[in-house]
Amino acid sequence: MSGSFLGDAFGGRGGSNTPGWPMSNILEGLEQLRTQFEQKAGSTPRMNKGDVRSAVLSLLLEQPMHGYQIIREIEERSGGSWKPSPGSVYPTLQLLTDEGLVQAEESNGRKTYSLTPEGRAAAGDETTGRTAPWEAAGSREGGRMTALPKAGVELAQAAAQVARTGNKEQVAQAVEILDDARRKLYSILAQG
Repeated sequence: MSGSFLGDAFGGRGGSNTPGWPMSNILEGLEQLRTQFEQKAGSTPRMNKGDVRSAVLSLLLEQPMHGYQIIREIEERSGGSWKPSPGSVYPTLQLLTDEGLVQAEESNGRKTYSLTPEGRAAAGDETTGRTAPWEAAGSREGGRMTALPKAGVELAQAAAQVARTGNKEQVAQAVEILDDARRKLYSILAQG
């Protein structure tokens, strides 16, 4: 993000001729910032089919699960950095069933998947000595696309709330806090 973006958004070039910070520039800048963070936070790493297969086998090695449990478990274990879609998990489960590695049992209108003896052997072979796929997803991101954008979105939402409902003094205080936070963020990079 360039300095000119922040300058424009917070009353720099785009509105410095008027006293104070123009509310419309603040709100527009915060909305742009929020959108950028949400796009980054929402982008999950692309995992290959082998990773989905390995993740499904690893989880079913622990216990039988239904499809959405598998999806939630992968998301939780990856710290939110990888949430496979139903369009990747269910075809993988069907393929594993066709290969005789997984069996499905229907109960209360929901299919629960478990490993067959052949599936247990395959899962053991596939997972021995390897990093779990959900851990690999988190390391691919290095934590960058999870906590930081989420914190940025929350900060932008709070700042937008102050801009919408705060008085002039409150808006001025918020701008001071944001300026201080920006300086502190850059000082983190300067330390490294």
